Amino acid sequence: MRIAQIAPLIEAVPPRLYGGTERVVAYLTEALVRLGHEVTLFASADSGTSAELVPCARQALRLDADVRDPLPHQILQLELVRQQAQRFDVLHFHTDYLHFPLFRPIAERTVTTLHGRLDLPDLHGIYREFRDMPVVSISNDQRRPMPWARWVGTVHHGLPLDLLPFTPEPRGGYLAFLGRISPEKRPDRAIEIACRAGLPLRIFAKVDRADERYFHERIAPMLDHPLIEFVGEIGDAEKGEALGQALALLFPIDWPEPFGLAMIEAMACGTPVIAFPCGAVPEVVDEGVTGYVVGSIDAAVAAVRRVRELDRRQVRRRFEERFSAERMAKDYLEIYDRLAWRSHRAEAA
Repeated sequence: MRIAQIAPLIEAVPPRLYGGTERVVAYLTEALVRLGHEVTLFASADSGTSAELVPCARQALRLDADVRDPLPHQILQLELVRQQAQRFDVLHFHTDYLHFPLFRPIAERTVTTLHGRLDLPDLHGIYREFRDMPVVSISNDQRRPMPWARWVGTVHHGLPLDLLPFTPEPRGGYLAFLGRISPEKRPDRAIEIACRAGLPLRIFAKVDRADERYFHERIAPMLDHPLIEFVGEIGDAEKGEALGQALALLFPIDWPEPFGLAMIEAMACGTPVIAFPCGAVPEVVDEGVTGYVVGSIDAAVAAVRRVRELDRRQVRRRFEERFSAERMAKDYLEIYDRLAWRSHRAEAA
């Protein structure tokens, strides 16, 4: 198939450091190329890919000091896609709803993966208006606020099997927290769990501008504890060691997380996950196999004390079965095939 992947421009594909959506687009694009498809990636010029790259910004917008407003760059990207749309059997967007008005006339040749939360009331009006646009969820739970949207599939994220090394016997003796420092990610819970369990916690996380006040007022005072170490933001090169040497990943979220890429990154290393039952967590964590889903701080502390009972080889095995990039690509190809069939049937009519 001739497939266009349209990525956000905020980060490169893949991103240098943090960036969940762009990371998934990179893994999907490479897997589709390996499966023999003709893939074109519309992304920032500093992206790295084996697909054909159409540069839509000189570099990731987050890293460009001259960029004050990302919207003009995003509109120019969509115009580039529009100019070349006839080249492709399927146009796969990862840009939320921004392209909906422009590509509505060829809706049957498009699919949009929704990577964010959908429980915000501001979003519902635009998705109701554009109910003819095919959309994909990254978990079944993500759909709950908008069951009436035109869902054409749920595709859980996947990672390349060789991205992160399996660590059967960790030496670190610590717990890990990976992601963003933000109220909904609940790093404060992670700190409390580690302190009560009497184990070190290493925090591998970025602090966005929007969360700087929360970090300084709520989290920074908690970092004085001798068991707590704030490492900061890390990239893929550091994740294998950071996650692989951990006893467990703490994922004590307090919001409807649409997926939670950090969970499967930990599983790829053989590291179990201890998570709260919000959003997609129950879909991702296999209870008693790849980790524990807990409903309180007390339960999380108890799970930490039982985490060594889990077989890290089985954690890795379940990751390979459920969350490979190739499985993700094949799931999307089934959706592409269905859309292409409908498009051809509509053209013939």
